[in-house]
Amino acid sequence: MPESRSPRHAAAALHRVAMEGGSAVSAPAREAFLRKFEDQVDPDRVLPSEERAKRASAAHRAHFLNLAAKSADVRRLRADARERDVEVAELRALVDAIEQAS
Repeated sequence: MPESRSPRHAAAALHRVAMEGGSAVSAPAREAFLRKFEDQVDPDRVLPSEERAKRASAAHRAHFLNLAAKSADVRRLRADARERDVEVAELRALVDAIEQAS
């Protein structure tokens, strides 16, 4: 049954974390994520491992700085939208007051 599969999968995942530890369970994913940056900077593996690691670390930091910049942009846009919503509400209240006074 598809509707009971999700809770069963969640329970199985939690059981695995309980038995092996969260770090052990997520280690392959972390390794693959970091390998992505090595692949990005040296796909053919021609650089010495030390240089590849240094460049991959820089690419990793750049990735997270880009995420932080995008997050800040979204927060700024949302704040601007909230300000506009307040201004619109104030203008509507003024229009309503003028119409009622007429």
